[in-house]
Amino acid sequence: MEPTKRRPAEGLPPEVVAAYLQAHPRFLAEHPDLYRVLVPPQRVHGDRLADHMAAMLHAERQHAAAMAERADGVLAAGRAAAGLAARVQEAVLALIGAEDPVACIAAELPDLLAVDAAALCAEAPLPGARLLPAGKVKRLLGTRAVVFREAGVDAKLLHAEAAGLARYDALVRIPGEGPPALLALSARDPGTLEPAQGAGALAFLGRAVAAALGR
Repeated sequence: MEPTKRRPAEGLPPEVVAAYLQAHPRFLAEHPDLYRVLVPPQRVHGDRLADHMAAMLHAERQHAAAMAERADGVLAAGRAAAGLAARVQEAVLALIGAEDPVACIAAELPDLLAVDAAALCAEAPLPGARLLPAGKVKRLLGTRAVVFREAGVDAKLLHAEAAGLARYDALVRIPGEGPPALLALSARDPGTLEPAQGAGALAFLGRAVAAALGR
């Protein structure tokens, strides 16, 4: 008896075929003869079935490599966040023991946080702090506690003599009573200041600075 010939599905939209195969992932495995009539996505020497298997293996390897890279990225971000959290703890301890919190920010926090410079900026005169025009903190931070960014045209205002090194910065709100203020951290390396490293830790540092200032 002659085997039944499959009727061509003329006019069938590709997305319908794709949806069917996605809903029935074992269809080709259960009908291996189809591999001999399908055009392989990648032509190599040998049998058509081998072509398809090679293409499938290649796709799976690419997917596995992409997932491994993603996992590595997540782990790296986690390690960076943990590292920053530890550095913030050291910075908070330094602030607790400092007689002059503003001087401590400029002199000790850069080394403790592994950044190039740190400065307190406020919208009212404060010894040792950089003076900002009224409304500047709101324009920079809005309602956010921390902003990570590439240093902009206001780098000189925020970082003064360190502006030339400030390719990236993190601006941290100093909450509490008193004039609006922020902590400006700057770095040359983009990996030093980025959201994946933990905005929460820097927000906590902002609260610690506020406490040290008695706000």
